[in-house]
Amino acid sequence: QVQLVESGGGLVQAGDSLTLSCTASGRTFSDYSMGWFRQAPGKEREFVAAIAWSISNTIYADSVKGRFTISRDNAKNTVYLQMNSLKPEDTAVYYCVASPTGWGSSAYMYRYWGQGTQVTVSS
Repeated sequence: QVQLVESGGGLVQAGDSLTLSCTASGRTFSDYSMGWFRQAPGKEREFVAAIAWSISNTIYADSVKGRFTISRDNAKNTVYLQMNSLKPEDTAVYYCVASPTGWGSSAYMYRYWGQGTQVTVSS
């Protein structure tokens, strides 16, 4: 079992930056691929970014590519999402996810989900 706790959400203005953190506990963090999904009010949940067991392997949704960066610190059991040039359309609840097997942009790949952290970007 893996527990995921997100932090770092908040209210910012368009163009600002924000860094989300997700700390995992319960199993060997480095064995898991990690990712972020988000869900805006009235919209479907969507993939944001993922990072494999190998820190060099990352993927991003087209909507955030070039603005967001996912990274991980296995010594701290933490994955980060650095968000730059934020837009109002980035407003959503952001969920940290973990998978012991495989990785990618599909939600079904991720067995463990955090409770989410709210990010609100005002125009």
